[in-house]
Amino acid sequence: MRGQPVSDGASPAGRTSPAAIRARCRSGELTGPTSGLAPGFAQANLVALPREQEEDFRRFCERNPRPCPLLEVSRTPVLRGSGSAAPGADLRTDLPRYRTFADGELLRESEQVVEAWTEDLTAFLLGCSFGFESALVEAGIRLRHQDENRNVPVYATNRATRPAGRFAGPLLVSMRPVPADRVEDAVAISAEFPLSHGAPIHAGDPAVLGIADFDAPDFGDSGGLLPGEVPLFWACGVTSQIVARAARPARLITHASGHMLVTDTPVARQRVRSPFPPTDAAD
Repeated sequence: MRGQPVSDGASPAGRTSPAAIRARCRSGELTGPTSGLAPGFAQANLVALPREQEEDFRRFCERNPRPCPLLEVSRTPVLRGSGSAAPGADLRTDLPRYRTFADGELLRESEQVVEAWTEDLTAFLLGCSFGFESALVEAGIRLRHQDENRNVPVYATNRATRPAGRFAGPLLVSMRPVPADRVEDAVAISAEFPLSHGAPIHAGDPAVLGIADFDAPDFGDSGGLLPGEVPLFWACGVTSQIVARAARPARLITHASGHMLVTDTPVARQRVRSPFPPTDAAD
């Protein structure tokens, strides 16, 4: 699925407020990936499914915090309360692009889901790796998918998630190539953001994760590797979409890969010592 190049009209590039970005989504002006927009603010994955499956999906997220860090649960499409990640945001219109499924089958991709959203849906907002990207950029680690106006590549792996009820499936990862002399920095910086998936789960040979064709990601766009770069793989929120779709709920609404909800939550507020155990990221 090809991502659309983003030009948000801000000055300097990308530095529009989260509320303004959501308004541009609502008007249909912004329809591309959100990586690099509103740097310093957290972004979120969206999964909305029938209320009868709410508890099982919540347990799935709790059992798999690395790919599915749970930020917020809402039974209404308009987020409410001072504790919300984006008070007043409308989850039916304020993301750039959505995917709607019925019984596990894709019905459509669209720029809003007002007609598809029913009263029995519960929405889950999950942390996104775009949250730590601004910290990497501030540290001088360039992100080529931003520079090249493409969507970050995402791959299914040979690692399984911990199941909950009908929800089970593989771990998916997003990949960012990093110069070899900055790998340790990228690992250390992202480890401070567990609500944005934390440190990468692996660095180096994609075959270790069961990725047979590095140039053909399951989602997003391939950017390849330049000389001196090492591929770093982070647990990815698209895991939640694959698992939810495999459970075949009567109705499922998600964001399109890379087209996230830009929240009002400063990433700095999520910066903590990572609770995750050491990984093989240095392998």
